[in-house]
Amino acid sequence: MPADTPVPAGTPLTAVARVVTDVLQPRNVLLAGMLGMGLAAAGHWTGLLWGFLGALCAGLIPAGYIEWERKRGTWGDRHVVDRTQRAPIFFVILGSIGTGSLVMLLGGAPTAILVAMLALWVMTIGLLAVNTVWKISVDSAVASAVVALLAAIHSPWWLLAFVLTAAVCWSRVALTYHTVAQTLAGATLGAATATAFLF
Repeated sequence: MPADTPVPAGTPLTAVARVVTDVLQPRNVLLAGMLGMGLAAAGHWTGLLWGFLGALCAGLIPAGYIEWERKRGTWGDRHVVDRTQRAPIFFVILGSIGTGSLVMLLGGAPTAILVAMLALWVMTIGLLAVNTVWKISVDSAVASAVVALLAAIHSPWWLLAFVLTAAVCWSRVALTYHTVAQTLAGATLGAATATAFLF
C-alpha cells in the first residue's frame, strides 16, 4: 500500500494508527519532552519544575482550550480537521507560551529551557502562517521539534527518537487527517525551527 493511501476504516492498522496518534499527541509529547529538557537544562531536580511550566504553557493549556471548545460544540474532536477553524488555537498557544516564557525569564530559568520555549513560540508563528493558506500537521511539527530540542539540550542520541516522529506522521496520514506532504512539512518546520534557535 503506498504511503499516501489512507488505511481503510476498521482495519487493524487503523486501530494502531489511532493508538499512535492518541499516545503521541502534542500534549503528551510536550509533557514528557519539556520535563526532560528542564531536567537536562538545570542539571538537577528543580529543572522538572521549569519543564512542567513549559509543558503547561505549550501543551496542557492549549489542549484544555481545545477540549473546552469541543464540549461547547465548536469542534468535533481535538484534531480540528478544518484548517479554517484553527487560528484561535494558535493564538491561545502563542499567548500561553509567551506568558510562560516571561515567567521563566523573570524567574531565572535555565537558558536552554527558555530558548526551547522561544523556539516553540516561533514554530507556532510558522504554523499559523502556513495554516492560513494550507493545512499543515501540528502533531508532526511538535513531535519533530521536541526530538530536535532534546537532542540539542541533552544528547544527540535523542535523534534516534525521530522514529517516533515518523510514527506520528504515518498515523496522521493513515487516519486521513493529513497528506504525506502536510506531515513532512510539519516535521521539517518543527526540526528546523528548534535547531535554528538552539544553534
